[in-house]
Amino acid sequence: MKKLLLAFVFAVILSCPCLNAQDVKPENETHTAYCELVGTLKLNAKVKVAIDYGQNARWGNNTMVDENGQALEFNSMVDAMNYMGELGWKFVQAYVVTIGNSNVYHWLLQKELSPEEAINAGIKIKKEGH
Repeated sequence: MKKLLLAFVFAVILSCPCLNAQDVKPENETHTAYCELVGTLKLNAKVKVAIDYGQNARWGNNTMVDENGQALEFNSMVDAMNYMGELGWKFVQAYVVTIGNSNVYHWLLQKELSPEEAINAGIKIKKEGH
């Protein structure tokens, strides 16, 4: 009888959810980050792209730049998406807002970030007016 009781207690302890290994969070847990590309067509038919990843800034004033601080110009929003895709960003949704005679393209992107990775890794911006 003692062996049966001991086996029952042991079975209850093993089935306790507090000891379940699934409750342990992995060390390299990732989280989903989002950003928005805001593109405006320039006179030379190129697209100027600003990026918003939630930083403290006014809308549209964070222009993407190269290593020399020159504004990046893309052939199209798809060209900009290919650039961001190389940095690990994935397309989520797009919409266009027409202001006067100009279209402003908004593309929402997402990326899985490790705890060590910065949301702006690989992205250089120049705040307009600076």
